[in-house]
Amino acid sequence: MQLPTLAFLGIGLMGRPMASHLAQAGYPLRAWNRTFAKAEALRATGAEPKAELDQAVRGAAIVISMLEDGKVVDQVIDAALPALEPGTLWIDMSSTRRDEALGFHAKLQAHGCRFLDAPVSGGVAGAEAATLVIMAGGSADDFRQAEPVLSVLGTARLVGPAGSGQVAKLCNQLIVGGTLNIVAEALLLAQAAGADPAAVREAIRGGFAGSRILDIHGQRMLERNFMPGGQVKSQLKDLHNVLAAAAESGLALPVTSLVTRNYETIEGDLARADHAAALIALERINPGKRLGDAPDQLPKA
Repeated sequence: MQLPTLAFLGIGLMGRPMASHLAQAGYPLRAWNRTFAKAEALRATGAEPKAELDQAVRGAAIVISMLEDGKVVDQVIDAALPALEPGTLWIDMSSTRRDEALGFHAKLQAHGCRFLDAPVSGGVAGAEAATLVIMAGGSADDFRQAEPVLSVLGTARLVGPAGSGQVAKLCNQLIVGGTLNIVAEALLLAQAAGADPAAVREAIRGGFAGSRILDIHGQRMLERNFMPGGQVKSQLKDLHNVLAAAAESGLALPVTSLVTRNYETIEGDLARADHAAALIALERINPGKRLGDAPDQLPKA
């Protein structure tokens, strides 16, 4: 059976491994990025780099976008529309607001195209290992067409109509952001109260407080490794979207509001650091308290 031609738009930290997996799985794949060199770097995987957006999407059965935010997705859809054939399925895997996803759906539908919002969880490590959790919103028929493609990247689940994928992603990010901050507080408290924070983490990993965040990011905090997987700026964007969705739904989310403010305090100088840098935000409001004595590993400014 001939595999459908894909256009992959956005060859960044997440997009590069995702597009590589699809090309290596045998899908005819055109790669596009505003910085062409990033698309060109995928040629070795079997992808076909395209310098122009219309060249990438014209004739593609499925277009996949993995872009910075909803504003960029909207700009790219507008630019691509004239080259899209009716019936094209656009899968946006970026993290956007629900209202933005509904707008993309309406715009593409008016052009005779179809749309799924399918944001992901798992970060760069999940993209590289092809173990992403993919939360899709849209019609069951469109999801059935997309599922073989998405299964190359991880595990996909249809969670409701258009816009629902972004709602699921916001719920995920709300839990992630909150848990990161609580893990930071637990480890700093353990040390400040005279216990060995590494031993405390090890002791509670098998209990009811155990989690992947305690496992992975708790270790990152102990090592003071803030090289980016999920970045502070991305986490903060998602938290702002959570609060916008809550306001739209008539909900107050007091814990999420506090977590958001914590991340806002480090946005200015640590936007590109891993979101485990919630620890640094906590240390800054506790002068003289610092977890461990290892040097901070941070991305270059």
